[in-house]
Amino acid sequence: MTRNQEVDGYTEEVKGKIKNLGADLTGVADTEPLKQLKLDPPDLLNSFQRALSIALRLPKAVFEQIGDRPTPLYASVYQSANRMLDEIAFHTANLLNRDGFNSLPIPASQVLDRENWYGGITHKAVGRMAGLGWQGKSLLLVNPDYGPRIRLATILTDAPLNPDGPIENRCGDCTKCKDACPAGAIKGVTTKDHYRSRDEALYFSRCAEKLDGEFKGLSNVGAPICGICIKVCPYGR
Repeated sequence: MTRNQEVDGYTEEVKGKIKNLGADLTGVADTEPLKQLKLDPPDLLNSFQRALSIALRLPKAVFEQIGDRPTPLYASVYQSANRMLDEIAFHTANLLNRDGFNSLPIPASQVLDRENWYGGITHKAVGRMAGLGWQGKSLLLVNPDYGPRIRLATILTDAPLNPDGPIENRCGDCTKCKDACPAGAIKGVTTKDHYRSRDEALYFSRCAEKLDGEFKGLSNVGAPICGICIKVCPYGR
């Protein structure tokens, strides 16, 4: 067996184990392009050549309950998905560690910079580079089958894994997310591959103020979530 065949086989083995742990989607990203992102700490990727992106599909029906604001049911599903992703990422990192590879799980929804709303690394960028979807006009990752109705987590690793690659952006002229946004935060700008910054796509402060102010304070919600742009996306509906 050649070295390439060994890497191919191990990559598929790891992806299979992640699926068996409950993930709906998984892909591998090369971390070199991701080093251009805002990272916390800045040297986060120095020891890792690959990033595994994992995704859980959220039930479509929960979004159909959303009108002009998030619901307590959506808040519960959102939090449950984050917990499940963190468990899958934790177990995956341990599996890779047992195989002799340094691996680090990055939580699904951990905010390290509350002022600017940044985590250790953006899961959406990792997911795009891992081929799980493209960056929609809402900045959310849009999967061809599930649309933006997914939650994401990341595992950084030095394991020898074959990287996947980005897929074509399919948003086209659609502006459904822009038209539905209750904060008027989505600019509706199209990108071929990715946005240079989130300000290119969003009036981010409008989104943050709506979620962390009004929506987080709703009874039995208690989280800075919305779901409206997710609901209206044609993909995965």
